[in-house]
Amino acid sequence: MKHTIYQSLLAKKKKGQRSFAVLIDPDNVNEAKIDELTHLTVSAGVDYLLVGGSLVISNHLDEVVQHIRRNCSIPVILFPGTPSQVSRYADGLLYLSLISGRNPELLIGQHVISAPAVRKSGLEIMSTGYMVIDGGAPTTVSYISNATPIPADKNEIALCTAMAGEMLGMKLIYMDAGSGARYPIREEMIAAVAAHIEVPIVVGGGIRDPEKAYRNCKAGADVIVVGNAIEKDVSLIREMADAVHSIPVIGS
Repeated sequence: MKHTIYQSLLAKKKKGQRSFAVLIDPDNVNEAKIDELTHLTVSAGVDYLLVGGSLVISNHLDEVVQHIRRNCSIPVILFPGTPSQVSRYADGLLYLSLISGRNPELLIGQHVISAPAVRKSGLEIMSTGYMVIDGGAPTTVSYISNATPIPADKNEIALCTAMAGEMLGMKLIYMDAGSGARYPIREEMIAAVAAHIEVPIVVGGGIRDPEKAYRNCKAGADVIVVGNAIEKDVSLIREMADAVHSIPVIGS
């Protein structure tokens, strides 16, 4: 099984180098939009493209991934909301286990169903402890998961959940306020989690400006993911990327 993307993440973390990922929802793009996004992401030096969503009601995931791959060489990582959101044309897949909730289907149930197809896909599989944090408004992920988000001010719950995920063997911890969150995750919570785990931390949801992306990186986020804000204003891609990449690396 390939480990190229994950080894790159580990190497970056060791140097303190932060990464910026743009999240593309297949339901919200057509070929012209993909062309625009890929041109901007290449120009801005975006590190990763995440593809997926909580629902994905359209039936063109493969076509979206293939079109992205034709346009650029940025690694394409699937961010699946259901076991059906698998495309062999991508580079990797975040194998999400909702460790912040108590829904057994999203902890392990759907993984059992999807395991044969995921293994056969040939994708680089990255086991990911997925933590939904309260962003001040109901989100699609909280509704679909039927799970209560971690309260925004309960840093101790977040850090203990992340620690448990790491000790269970998760390779990444993904802290997400969810699409449409009113408030992004507080830096204090990110810092608390970062102080207690060693695996890379991915942070997304409610990040609408470069300053917040920068502060989240300073707090300990290794990868910043932005989707909704960029869908509304694609010009933010370069500003966000510049903010994330401005964090000094070790030895620089």
